Amino acid sequence: MKTYQIELQRVRGMSSSAGLVEAQIDAQVTLVARPSDDAPTSLLSMTEDTARVLQLLLKNQLAELDKRKARSQR
Repeated sequence: MKTYQIELQRVRGMSSSAGLVEAQIDAQVTLVARPSDDAPTSLLSMTEDTARVLQLLLKNQLAELDKRKARSQR
């Protein structure tokens, strides 16, 4: 299994359809050697500002998905 270091530089937008949430992002992806079996498969890093944008967009997308669900599915 390959290990990647992913630096999320910018979240450009998000959308959802058919239960799938898609994010349009700018990211730098680097293949790295996996040091041991205990190490995570991949590492995602981002600035605090980018993390806040991602959090807000995810929150909005989840709220939109909840609105579409029938009341019996909640």
